[in-house]
Amino acid sequence: MASIHNAVLDLKKLDLLANGNSTIHRLDARAKVLVTLVFTLCVVSYNRYELTALFPFFIFPIVIISLAGLPPLFILKKIALLCPFVLAVGIFNPVFDRTILLQLGPLGISGGWISFASILARSALTVGAAFILVGVTGFTAVCQALERLGMPQVFAVQLLFLYRYIFVLTEESGRASRARELRSCGKKGLEMSSFASMTGHLLLRTWQRAERIHMAMLARGFTGEFHASRTSCFGAPEIRFILIWTALFIFLRFQNVSLLLGSCITRLIQ
Repeated sequence: MASIHNAVLDLKKLDLLANGNSTIHRLDARAKVLVTLVFTLCVVSYNRYELTALFPFFIFPIVIISLAGLPPLFILKKIALLCPFVLAVGIFNPVFDRTILLQLGPLGISGGWISFASILARSALTVGAAFILVGVTGFTAVCQALERLGMPQVFAVQLLFLYRYIFVLTEESGRASRARELRSCGKKGLEMSSFASMTGHLLLRTWQRAERIHMAMLARGFTGEFHASRTSCFGAPEIRFILIWTALFIFLRFQNVSLLLGSCITRLIQ
């Protein structure tokens, strides 16, 4: 339970990081959402055996983290949390795909290992880009940008409520866990019957608290509109930001820069 609570606190830290005042923070949220969307589409559009072509795309998260002043170790830790899920998805690739695609001296590397490494690289890039987007924009501003880009308001509001419900669920689960520990007299573990009862009570308590929060919001005049803490407009900096990064992503997508650099280095050595 403590690990879940710490993970939620880290999500709150991402929102706090969005209060920075760098050039990236000051950009309109729509520009950052569009660039992140193009970046994600370019990364996931590669086939499963592409690996070296993905390496140049790491320039985007590195540059944005540097310009925005985000803590790189914090972002890396958040990406590492998803590694077990990625491993579960791709761990069987080497078992079912044993065709040798790369020969490094006496060592033959199968297509399964290459596709597995490609899944890891693409997951790190896309998940890292999502964390960075929230860290330089804030989740509320991201939802507002999605609405202004054409997403139906009801979907944007539901997405924001789902994000906020995570904190409600975690806080209530923390209270329930502490109450169980106080009543168990130091007994560790949780029986299946107690676990089922605790889960049911947890869902009911979070539902009731979410309803109270919603009624409080309505009492304060909530009408479904977003009110971001940072007001911005779409101007020349946003256009330059979109054009430069989009052009770079398209170039990297259709030109294997890693292969080109390797060829140039080989010619120089020869």
